[in-house]
Amino acid sequence: MYGHETYKTNDIETASKIKLVVMLYQGAIRFAYISIEAIEQKNYEIANLNTIKSQNIVSELLASLNFEAGNIASELSSLYIYIHRLLVEGNMQKNTTLIQEAIELLSNLKEGWDELLAAESSESTITTINISG
Repeated sequence: MYGHETYKTNDIETASKIKLVVMLYQGAIRFAYISIEAIEQKNYEIANLNTIKSQNIVSELLASLNFEAGNIASELSSLYIYIHRLLVEGNMQKNTTLIQEAIELLSNLKEGWDELLAAESSESTITTINISG
């Protein structure tokens, strides 16, 4: 297990900013799915724990917004606040529909960041090719 933890730590420490955002989305989505499954199994302690993990990630995404970047940050802020509220209410009510809506919104946002990550990856591949032979 130690090797896996070391790999995971290195992956995070060497990731680009875009990849870190994608990883945050992946985590928030994963924890929300675990929460839904736990609610369905009536394991409310696990549901609460994982919903809070998802909420914390959304809060981190919100806190990391750069409002100097323009209107997009403001739009994302409103969306993150709404997603956070869905997670809180879903957790309090043990309502999987609300948590599922949060997952769908996070998944849609993640798709956009996935495209940015793919573009970033193809740019770095292009710039590291040695054409001089």
